[in-house]
Amino acid sequence: MKVLMFGWEFPPKIYGGLAVASYGITKGLSLQGDVETTFCMPKPTGEEEDFLKIVGMNQVPIVWRDVDYNYLKSRLTRNMTPEDYYSFRDHIYSDFSYMHVNDIGCMDFAGGYPGNLHEEINNFSVIAGVVARQQEFDIIHAHDWLTYPAGVHAKMVSGKPLCIHVHATDFDRSRGKVNPTVYSMEKNGMDYADCIMCVSELTRRTVIEQYHQNPKKVFAMHNAVYPLSQEYQDIPRPDHSKEKIVTFLGRITMQKGPEYFVEAASLVLQRARNIRFVMAGSGDMMDAMINLAAERGIADRFHFPGFMKGKQVYEVYKNSDVFVMPSVSEPFGIAPLEAMQCGTPSIISKQSGCGEILDKVIKTDYWDIHAMADAIYSLCTNPALFQYLQEEGKKEVDGITWEKVGLRIRALYEDVLRNYGK
Repeated sequence: MKVLMFGWEFPPKIYGGLAVASYGITKGLSLQGDVETTFCMPKPTGEEEDFLKIVGMNQVPIVWRDVDYNYLKSRLTRNMTPEDYYSFRDHIYSDFSYMHVNDIGCMDFAGGYPGNLHEEINNFSVIAGVVARQQEFDIIHAHDWLTYPAGVHAKMVSGKPLCIHVHATDFDRSRGKVNPTVYSMEKNGMDYADCIMCVSELTRRTVIEQYHQNPKKVFAMHNAVYPLSQEYQDIPRPDHSKEKIVTFLGRITMQKGPEYFVEAASLVLQRARNIRFVMAGSGDMMDAMINLAAERGIADRFHFPGFMKGKQVYEVYKNSDVFVMPSVSEPFGIAPLEAMQCGTPSIISKQSGCGEILDKVIKTDYWDIHAMADAIYSLCTNPALFQYLQEEGKKEVDGITWEKVGLRIRALYEDVLRNYGK
């Protein structure tokens, strides 16, 4: 089975959970043995793993240029050969000479989430038309609203079925202050999709109710985690017998509920002073959270180390006694699973999709700062509770694998292909 997949992020360049999930899903599919995935993204680094084929949309020509073979070799990264380039060039389907292209007829992408994001999304979908004409595939899989237009275009060009993967909706990202442009792109992608995979039942209900989709084509497809590498397993857990560390790690934005973490910390510190709080990450609410910690008189017990990546993330998990995810609306939330892998007990909001598959965690409403504070205090002062959630939480998460997710997605592909056009 051949899958043409569109995504916006992929490791080693990670901006958030979308890259981690895209990697996990494609890796899980590769373990099925008979699934070949071509993953199209705006701007690869050239350092991606090779268990799948990566196509950099910034190297697919949309304007015909007579380019020398040796010059092409010097211009392309390892993901694209001159032969691939010439093959794509043969499938340019319209006159795009009015668009801004470089010397080899390709469009440049900033990568990530630049100020002209909507322009890049549109350009990505134009290039998808060339890719869909050139590639051989059975099914299309588009991740998140950024690539839905590309998925729809590929379906219209090829006549092949489209699966879209909803990692979040604008209702989650905006606390209900929905951007009408983003909403219309999301809804259009869903309307054209033959199958909609959602990262939780919570998200599935949002898709059905807020985007008016047929429940028969909407499925919950929970995320998973990969086994820790030996390098990460070997990160030591410091002795915190004198002072405990409680951590929030993620984007410091409205969706993630950082203010509830600060307020809960303030309540905990009224009962015990031997606890430090860490808010790791970056985002548009960071300055406000620094000010809030100062207003509450707890700045001396609060640390803001900034954005973490790679091994740093796991060092933070291992260095924590409690991990807290107080999200206001979390479609899934992979961070608690990663923390539990590292032996760190987790507290999550009841408004988090991952809570549907996790039992060995403490769940509170995001707004209930008193319950959150009680849970933090209990884990910091009750060694038996800490040890139970540490051991049982790790066991639970070790059974949640991407290989199982890949198996379910493959079965869904089969079902879509069997019923397509009926």
